[in-house]
Amino acid sequence: MFTPNYHGGIIQHLINDIDEADFDVTRGGQVEIIGWLYQYYNTEPKEVAISQPKSHKFRNNEIASATQIFTPDWIVKYMVQNSLGKLWIRHIVAKNGSLSEKQLAEQFQWQYYMEDGPQPKEAIVEITSTENSLEDLNIQDIKFIDPAMGSGHILVYAFDVLMDIYISEGFSKREATELIITNNLSGLDIDMRAFQLSYFSVMMKARQYNRRILSVNHSINVFSIPDTSDLAIESFNVLFEQLTEKTVAILKELLAIFVHGSEFGSLLKVGQYNFEMILSELDGLNEHQLSFELIPLIEKSKEIIKAAKLLAQPYHVVITNPPYMGSSRMSPALAKFAKEVYPNSKSDLFSMFMERWGSATLSGGYSCMVTMQSWMFLSSFEKMRKNILTKYTISNLMHMENNVMGIAFGTAVTILRNTLLPDFSGTYHQIKTTDVTKGIPAVVPITGNRFNRTNQANFKKIPGSPIAYWASSNLYSLIERSPKFGNAFTTRAGMITGNNNQFIRHWFEISYSIMGISLDSRNAAKESIYRWFPYNKGGDYRRWYGNNDYVVNWENDGLLLRTTTNDKGKIPAHAFNLDYIFQEQITWSSLSSKTFSARLSSNHGLFDASGSFAAVPENSRMIMLGFLNSNVVNYLLGLINPTLNFQKGNVDSLPLVTVNKSIKQNINSLVTQNINLSSNDWNVYENSWDFKVQPLLLHIADDNLSIWYYSVVLTNLGAKNVPIFRLWGVK
Repeated sequence: MFTPNYHGGIIQHLINDIDEADFDVTRGGQVEIIGWLYQYYNTEPKEVAISQPKSHKFRNNEIASATQIFTPDWIVKYMVQNSLGKLWIRHIVAKNGSLSEKQLAEQFQWQYYMEDGPQPKEAIVEITSTENSLEDLNIQDIKFIDPAMGSGHILVYAFDVLMDIYISEGFSKREATELIITNNLSGLDIDMRAFQLSYFSVMMKARQYNRRILSVNHSINVFSIPDTSDLAIESFNVLFEQLTEKTVAILKELLAIFVHGSEFGSLLKVGQYNFEMILSELDGLNEHQLSFELIPLIEKSKEIIKAAKLLAQPYHVVITNPPYMGSSRMSPALAKFAKEVYPNSKSDLFSMFMERWGSATLSGGYSCMVTMQSWMFLSSFEKMRKNILTKYTISNLMHMENNVMGIAFGTAVTILRNTLLPDFSGTYHQIKTTDVTKGIPAVVPITGNRFNRTNQANFKKIPGSPIAYWASSNLYSLIERSPKFGNAFTTRAGMITGNNNQFIRHWFEISYSIMGISLDSRNAAKESIYRWFPYNKGGDYRRWYGNNDYVVNWENDGLLLRTTTNDKGKIPAHAFNLDYIFQEQITWSSLSSKTFSARLSSNHGLFDASGSFAAVPENSRMIMLGFLNSNVVNYLLGLINPTLNFQKGNVDSLPLVTVNKSIKQNINSLVTQNINLSSNDWNVYENSWDFKVQPLLLHIADDNLSIWYYSVVLTNLGAKNVPIFRLWGVK
């Protein structure tokens, strides 16, 4: 039930934010209203969940509340048309190739359908071989599931597409409705409220096509995943006494599988059992007079079996917007399950869904998910990416910028085919935030938005196999044949102190007398009287020089930092890189708000995990700094990792090209000039420890302020030619 105030908030949203046309039943859109209601119902629980400390682990209902994201209608249509719709159009082409994909899609009025591009001869042979079985496909046999169905938005539009197909095959709407809800459509979710809304949405859609459907007792294949954690197996003994030994053994196995049902949800894997035999045996018990103790056990068993049947069954088409939740939020049970069952995709729930349900499709079938874009580029998903590129074919990928889906990160609709077509050219394109300012894009694909048709084998040519679909064939070739930065030079991620509050300070918080900023070796620092030393900690976008903001407690060669234990008795500090500290290196900010930027760490200090570095010999240092700050590297990193989170491995994978001596001399000169300019720029501000005087005061010698500055401040403090901020440090 909604609380009065919360209910009022939803009504206000419906009145003020949802277009009046969405309420027009003659135009459709009612399912979006149900979706918005579900999302707003979850608003308060979601805010409570995500406001918990980062150490808090989500469980059961918290997972549903924290991860629920509504899928806009146009994206749902895109997903269904290019998977379920494509399956049927490929069936028609295999059966009778007189019409093209585009012509067939126009007949069905599927406005977001993306036809396959021209294919090489080898790919045509592969496609023909794969699709021979599609020629005999019957619409009644198609199995479709949304394993994270939410409010049923995807199920309802899939219902419409299935109805289009049934009518094209000569079925009446009434007959088609019965077949869709009994044969074709399935859905699962961990949230009981989602199940209720989905059930309602699907039945109302069925009622639209068959007015008598509500007068008939129908059990549609939409379920909430059961949980047996609060059930003792002994409580089922009274039921087991009524069943055969084989059925009892299977029920015990299923009861164990669903112990974490409300937490693991559709990620659970269930083996093949004779479910119909078990249900028939349970139904047979109803022929006898049953005790009140037995009835709920029978109902719970049926609930488990029906959900298990959907989890065990293979499908022609799987479509979902899975939950997005990183491993840091997983409970110990879920984290353990992820590592054991989904080692390649354990970093996030959405990637585990991609692995689980990609393999649940029949050979040649389609799995389609809208997920975070991170799986396409980040190293934590590299094994998963390589597995996809080795086992599946990317039929279609729509890459969306931040906020296209109304959420503050990039997403992607990925449509995989459960077969490997080595020579197939998939279709890829991008949707920018500006393309959806009016709610939906005017047309898909959008001209100029990285539209490309390419073979996914090209992605393997780039280290880490990122899905860099917009690159040219020449660039793939360059990356494949060129030596890599990481092979020529040593790169390192900097250290983790384990307690930044204890060991790191801004430089102006420290007395200059105990701060060493110009030592050029580890031994010199060890033998000095200083406690605090420069610390490269990444920072804002800045090239060539700067971001010298922090110092770290490295007294006595970091003895305190390297030996301090946490409350578990472990030393959290690590990755000290002792062979490289107090040497001039090239460093960069791991996380940027703009593009990649590299600098010279001329402060001879230490390096943080956010300030990775490359140890480049002096004779190549200026050349490599210029290379890393070039537009070429910005473009290459945009291919390798466009997330603005630049990891050590990204820099390692950059291709190097040999340049002649005269070009090297020119680069050295330009880079040196840039370093000097950037250094001068950094030092004119008071946040630099090399600040001496505000430059605007240098040329107004007769000005009273200038006279006061030199005569009163510097002279009285006895600090001529000494940076004034050094005089103000405190321990």
